[in-house]
Amino acid sequence: MIRRMQKCDIERVVAVHLSSFPGFFLSFLGPRFLALYYAGICSSPEGIGFVSLNPAGDPAGFVVGTSNPRGFYKTLLKRDGMKFFLASLGFICRKPLIAKRVARALSYPSKIPTGEELAGLFSIGVMPEMQGNGTGKKLVLEFIKEARRKGCKKVFLTTDRDHNDNVNAFYQKMGFKIERQYDTPEGRRMNEYWMEIS
Repeated sequence: MIRRMQKCDIERVVAVHLSSFPGFFLSFLGPRFLALYYAGICSSPEGIGFVSLNPAGDPAGFVVGTSNPRGFYKTLLKRDGMKFFLASLGFICRKPLIAKRVARALSYPSKIPTGEELAGLFSIGVMPEMQGNGTGKKLVLEFIKEARRKGCKKVFLTTDRDHNDNVNAFYQKMGFKIERQYDTPEGRRMNEYWMEIS
């Protein structure tokens, strides 16, 4: 079963995120940072979020993003920027060299596409026991359906280019096309995908 993500799902969504993305930057920032992020999406009128429930009725997969992504991030950081900074402070204290990367993350809105007819798919995660049964596809289809309902005509997302063949194949099979490839300042090689949904 797939339903809209609610605030009561956030703790479980954070757990799915940490399981799905071990070693990734946002995971390193910790559960408190992630909970703030997902709560921001849940509470935003632009937010798009769905969860997939396991047989016990608990979220075991999720997809999140927003319409008007640049506008969403600007509003979120204006309202909660200090909370995000404080949530990441422990991580920065343990690894001071990472401060520049955190600062870049908090300036992310200036780097993403803009437009009210755009939707950004920011994150999708599925627990191992739910993988391989079409859960990810159903979540993405629900996301696209909701983005279309909000008046969006295009969806974009980014994912790693290297050592990520299954994920890239998944998005291409869903109909996403690579529009741009780039390297992050940390040297991650990324694919930027777009899909027309109008």
